[in-house]
Amino acid sequence: MEQWYVWLIIVIILTILEATTINLTTIWFVASGIIALISSLFIDNYIIQFGIFVVVGVLLLITTKPILEKMLKQKKEATNLDRIIGSTGLVTEKISKSQNGEVKVDGKRWTASADKTIKVGSTVKVLSINGVKLKVEELEDDE
Repeated sequence: MEQWYVWLIIVIILTILEATTINLTTIWFVASGIIALISSLFIDNYIIQFGIFVVVGVLLLITTKPILEKMLKQKKEATNLDRIIGSTGLVTEKISKSQNGEVKVDGKRWTASADKTIKVGSTVKVLSINGVKLKVEELEDDE
């Protein structure tokens, strides 16, 4: 069997493997396999062809993976709930460690919990959202 057949089979197998994954695992070696396939038409030494395959694949992996991942990285779109995190609100019902209270944030009333008691009228910062319940902490007055 001629050597270019071997490289063609390797390229096909790596392409199928890449198509079945979403992690960009073998795309660089598909490209280096194509280069090794082309080199097999001019170079009869399989060791040199394999060296070309490995070196080109590793170089492509090192040089292009970070760039490609940055380009393909999906930006997380903030939802209306995400923008509530970090904002401030006003306590409308007392919050204690064992009892949920109520907070008004961005014009809406939310059930809220906290690690310590917070009295009505206090200003709080939203730490997180769990379902429809806010986790808050009291802001200290700067007076």
